[in-house]
Amino acid sequence: MSLYEVPITKLSGIGEKRAALFRKLGIETVGDMISYYPRSYENWSDTTDIGNVQPEEKCVVRGKVMTPVNTIRISGGRTMAKLSISDDTGYLNLVFFNNKYISSMLRYGETYLFMGKVAYDKYGYQMVSPEFCKVTEGDTITPVYHLTAGLNNHMMIRAAKEALSMLPQTIHDPLPDDIRKRYDLCNLSYALNNVHFPTDLNAMEKARHRLIFEELLVLNLGMRMMKSQSHEQTAVHLLEDHTAEFIQTLPYELTNAQKRAISDCVADMRDKPSPMNRLIQGDVGSGKTAVCAAVCYHTVKNGFQAAFMAPTEILAQQHFETFSAMFADTDVRVELLTGSMTAAEKRKTRERIECGESDIVIGTHALVSESTAFCRLGCAITDEQHRFGVAQRARLASKGEHPHVLVLSATPIPRTLGLIIYGDLDITVIDELPPGRTEVDTFFIRTDKRDRALGFLKKQVEEGRQCYIVCPLVEESEGVDELQNATDYAAELMLGPFRDISVGILHGKMKPKDKEKVMAQFAANEISILVSTTVVEVGVDVKNATVMMIENADRFGLSTLHQLRGRVGRGQYKSYCILVSDNKGENTEQRLGVMCRTNNGFEIADMDLKLRGPGDFFGNRQHGLPQLDIADFSDTETLAQSQEAAQTLLRFSPDLSDGSLRALRAKMRRLFAETENTMN
Repeated sequence: MSLYEVPITKLSGIGEKRAALFRKLGIETVGDMISYYPRSYENWSDTTDIGNVQPEEKCVVRGKVMTPVNTIRISGGRTMAKLSISDDTGYLNLVFFNNKYISSMLRYGETYLFMGKVAYDKYGYQMVSPEFCKVTEGDTITPVYHLTAGLNNHMMIRAAKEALSMLPQTIHDPLPDDIRKRYDLCNLSYALNNVHFPTDLNAMEKARHRLIFEELLVLNLGMRMMKSQSHEQTAVHLLEDHTAEFIQTLPYELTNAQKRAISDCVADMRDKPSPMNRLIQGDVGSGKTAVCAAVCYHTVKNGFQAAFMAPTEILAQQHFETFSAMFADTDVRVELLTGSMTAAEKRKTRERIECGESDIVIGTHALVSESTAFCRLGCAITDEQHRFGVAQRARLASKGEHPHVLVLSATPIPRTLGLIIYGDLDITVIDELPPGRTEVDTFFIRTDKRDRALGFLKKQVEEGRQCYIVCPLVEESEGVDELQNATDYAAELMLGPFRDISVGILHGKMKPKDKEKVMAQFAANEISILVSTTVVEVGVDVKNATVMMIENADRFGLSTLHQLRGRVGRGQYKSYCILVSDNKGENTEQRLGVMCRTNNGFEIADMDLKLRGPGDFFGNRQHGLPQLDIADFSDTETLAQSQEAAQTLLRFSPDLSDGSLRALRAKMRRLFAETENTMN
């Protein structure tokens, strides 16, 4: 029996009540416990001299108890114990609260190891309630796990030890021997034992590297197999290239990158036996809409319909107006279908779509509802890919008989991550901006310059322009007083400097209908200043907006900041982005300085990956990828090796059916089991 079939209650001390706490962490079986890797480690052997400790830094010091423990009573019936320790370099005060055993645990004149965060006040350096152990026990590396209320780290350690003891003496390793030798990877048994309880730092690093490699390999295999499985025969062959005649109708010249993107799509739709499955990735303002319009025209002129799905009604309306203007002088019929239309309007629209009277249908999720049927769907397009998962994309494609699929993304992703996120897609990058698109000037200021910045916004409004102000929070939140929240900020502006200006507010807690209304008012210039959270990141195209001011800018990833900046500079007016932050962190100036230095989204994405790791790209699992246990996408070397290994294995056995790869196939199915990317 697999340990993934043995319930966690088989471990000693875990009854149904405690098992419920483990389940909150996603641990239901003994196998899950073994795969629940430590988030970090406490290395008691890595000590710092007391004379070198720094405030706010967690460290381990080796110190001799120099004073008896002095315990006093303080308010609320609590106790506080104080003592001092020293080494050859200095003294350090220790403070413990409500621990009546400290005086018997720490003996005067004895030397111990202490681990904790250092603080500094008028009495000097001190540690509050540090962990401690005898010097003879200080050569261990202790795992630290993510916890939930009711479970402490000692419970997790005990459960991990017992779970590991249940492993069979000989474990079948899912990685073939030649792969392990080629990439210098330890065996699975060594990795599992040393990732939880490493014998030393080298063993821990070897174990983690092996498990990270394996997890990235399994993810790569899954995404690549999805891509190969999508290569069914298509019933939609678009043989005649009509894009040149459409391009001639445009009042402007396309960039070479736009022409290349159109050419890639036409080649897919005309020459391949399988449907196009392509991502067009382009920075904000790079002209993806014109490329889509050309692809739609090509589809319609070959006798098929095209569907274009946008994430919000306001964006769908915007695209409908844009496409209607583009095709005004042609016989192409553009249709709009959204959830807010009346039942009668939707019924009539769907009738026209089903009988083939509509050529291009632009809409929201209403396009994938059961009641929407197409006559001859030839191409399915989704806008802002990171807002839709693979399943929604597949539902739209299911409206036709293997139609071509085109997806768009304005979120710049480093190429190494793009191969993972969009592993089931071919990728075209639009890396040029159309002529006349002006770069946004970006400035980084401290809060003491905020009033001056607000004065600049007021001047812009007086000149007829509009502005955004973005805050990290919706409303005041306990413990984060230093962060601006949109609700209070908007109120302060309405009562203060902008009392004579129309101020609107937009945030994620509002009902969709209310959000759409606010954005429509802003688009119509009925609101001059829009105070918002990041929900405006993917928003309506307001060409009159010229200033994006972002409070607590250090709290956002660079890619998010870049997306927000892309909301301005879309029209003829000079535009600006103002980043506000008082954070004195060592990389805040470096990160925000990148924003001031460049408007290139791909350069910014690469820097974001280096400085912040992959979290900004995968926050809230927005891309629908499986949840990983240990892998870190910023480890680009291991990522590249795993991609190379996946290619090698799939060349050897395209469906992983070879006996030596069955364990890998099983891990791949398990990894994808809880996502919308479920393997068939």
